[in-house]
Amino acid sequence: MTKDIGAPPRSAGLPTTAAARLPGPQADRRVIPGIGPETRGRIPADARQVLVASGDGVDSDTAEVVLYTRAGDARWRAGQRWPAHNAARGWTTDHRLGDLRSPQGVFELSDAGGKRPAPGAKLPYQRSHLFTVTGAGVEGEPLAGAFDYVVAIDYNRVAGNSPLDQQRPDGAAKGGGVWLHVDHDGPTQGCVSLSRDAMRALLGTLDPGMRPVIVMGPKDWLAR
Repeated sequence: MTKDIGAPPRSAGLPTTAAARLPGPQADRRVIPGIGPETRGRIPADARQVLVASGDGVDSDTAEVVLYTRAGDARWRAGQRWPAHNAARGWTTDHRLGDLRSPQGVFELSDAGGKRPAPGAKLPYQRSHLFTVTGAGVEGEPLAGAFDYVVAIDYNRVAGNSPLDQQRPDGAAKGGGVWLHVDHDGPTQGCVSLSRDAMRALLGTLDPGMRPVIVMGPKDWLAR
């Protein structure tokens, strides 16, 4: 489901050195680094966990993922940074089934699952053998284990259902089944993939009470 700095001014009465230390909007962490006003406006006001997947470029299949958490003082705090893969042909604002591009935008993270037992997951988690995957990825790498842990990205899906649910509210042509899942050492067909340890850490941290969302796309687009 789509929801889709310069130096600080010198202050009178302060020495130059003190004025230079005055915090700007990113220094005091009230905004997420790399997220511009247009993208920021798409993030729900009550979201207190924002997973940022910053693509290296619109046609790149590599990205960096960081989970930001907002505390009671309204400041965003960054967690660990993880390398990731996205779709083989990069990103798009008009994702279509089979286009090998990841949809860019702001999407809620509501449901999880996998072949393996939930590693302390807070999101609703379905364990099922149906998450078994075989065959090869886009570059011929084996896919075994890629769906051991998944988090559904609420793109063209019905939130509150298993990641395996096949309902596509915007139609089958718009694709679906876009997940966070275990990396298989190659680009994806549309998902975002991270290391097994990163997926386990996310599943133990993402909390539905904090209304987690993912902000995903190429860096230039996110900075708008």
